[in-house]
Order: sequence, then C-alpha cells, then structure tokens
Amino acid sequence: MIRMGIDLGGTKIELVALGEEGNELFRKRVTTPRDYQATLNAIVDLVNEAEATLGEKGTVGVGIPGVISPYSGLVKNANSTWINGHPLDVNLGELLGREVRVANDANCFAVSEAVDGAAAGKSVVFGVIIGTGCGAGVAINGKVHAGGNGIGGEWGHNPLPWMTKEEFNTTRCFCGNPDCIETFISGTGFVRDYNAALETAGNSRAPAKSGADIMLLVDQKDDIAVAAFDRYMDRLARSLAHVINLLDPDAIVLGGGMSNVEAIYPKLPALLTRYVVGRECRTPVVQNLYGCSSGVRGAAWLWEK
Repeated sequence: MIRMGIDLGGTKIELVALGEEGNELFRKRVTTPRDYQATLNAIVDLVNEAEATLGEKGTVGVGIPGVISPYSGLVKNANSTWINGHPLDVNLGELLGREVRVANDANCFAVSEAVDGAAAGKSVVFGVIIGTGCGAGVAINGKVHAGGNGIGGEWGHNPLPWMTKEEFNTTRCFCGNPDCIETFISGTGFVRDYNAALETAGNSRAPAKSGADIMLLVDQKDDIAVAAFDRYMDRLARSLAHVINLLDPDAIVLGGGMSNVEAIYPKLPALLTRYVVGRECRTPVVQNLYGCSSGVRGAAWLWEK
C-alpha cells in the first residue's frame, strides 16, 4: 500500500508518495491557488497523477498551516486564509472517494520525525519549527496529539517564560497577544532583536536580513552579534524548559531555518539545566532528519503502519 502525504502551504502544494518502509516513490509540487475550490482541485489532480504513475491507489493525509476545529469541523487559524471556514477533509474525501486525514503541519513534522526520523523509536516527541514563525507539534507513539481543542503544540503563542524586566511587554504577536515565544525565538525574532541592538548601539552597519547573516558575524566574534545569539539561546532554553517541565518529552526535534544553526546543539544542554525543575536535564534536543520534507512525510504517516 502506498501512503500519500500532502503539504498544503501558502505558496506551494507538495505531494509525496511513500512505500511500506517509508521509501519515496513519487514527489511533485505545484503553486498553491489562492482560492478554495481551486486548491481542492489541485490536490485531487496531484493524487490522481501519483496514482496513475504508480499504478496503485493509496491513503491520503494532508498537513495544513492551521487546524480543523473538533467542534465545527471547519478549518481555523490557517494563514492560508482561503481554506478557513471550510470542511477540508470532508470536501477532499468526497472528491477522492475515500477518507482523508488532515492535521496541523507542525504536528505532521513531529509525526515524521517520531516515526522514522531523528526521534525514531521515542514515545513522546515534541517537534519545534523555528523559521519565519514558530510552531510546534506533539507526537505520542508516532501519532498526532491534537488535543480536545485541536491546538496541541501551540506553545509558540504562550508568553516567553521567566521574562526579564527588559523583555516584558516589548513585542506584539500577530495572534494579538504580547510577548509570545514566537516573537523571540523564531528566525524573525532573532533578526528583530539583533537589529534593535544594532540601532541602540548607533552602529552604521546594514541591518541583518536573516539569522544566517547574524551567525556569520558571530563566527567573526562581533560583540553585538554574539550578545544577540546569547540572548537567543537563553530564550530558547527557557522556552524549551517550559515544555520539559510540563510534558517531559522523550526527545525534542528542531526544524525550520534556525534548526540549521549548528552552534545551538552543544550550548543548549547546560542552559536547559538552569530552568528545568530539579536543575538536571538530559532530554535530547536534536536536529531533524528530513528537513523541509518532514512535514509532507508526516502527512503520509497520518495513516499508521
């Protein structure tokens, strides 16, 4: 049996078909139409093409940048706003003539890394995506833990833990609340903090455009960049310690652009022990195995072995 996973993003829709052991059989991506019916049609066309190419029907899982409300059955919280308010799983199921499973894309990431990725074999996995924004998902025994409200893993929209006086009430998140974790530990938050420090110092250097720009300066021992990275690491440690204190996962897997910063991994263990209850922590915090493919693979694994 083949398992098809679909990553429904704001700019592209990607389909991957996996074999029994997780081997990739087919992959294709198309531009996302900014219209609900056209989006459904694009997904159906991808599924039909994959099945025609492989000569076999398969299961379908979809990762979305939002959730399906367990109360209304409609998509909510998606930044691809044209899918909000629609029963995406039902409509796709009708068009494809089979059940379609839909989950948040960060939860799909966690499932992918728990099933056959960097946390394979771990029972409770917390998957973190730290890129332009900050998302997270929970996988328990290789399955999505969405929660009763469908928002399991929405840790990025809690306040930054153990805020200092200088941090309090300094950022405003798109969700409407101040000082969300996302505004501090996303790649966007890292750049914002560095550029603010650059301006405060009266430095005439051009503002950074990405975390990679800042890390090049860190490698050169630039004082402003090093201080910004130290603040970032402490905030990341506080944010993850909060999760460990509450959930105590067997592994934490990092994804997104900031997960590629290799300096994160040797520094985190000592920082975590400052904040975890009991002042000891050996929770593995590891880089993802599948990179940007993890979400689409996780969507395929919504159908368990």
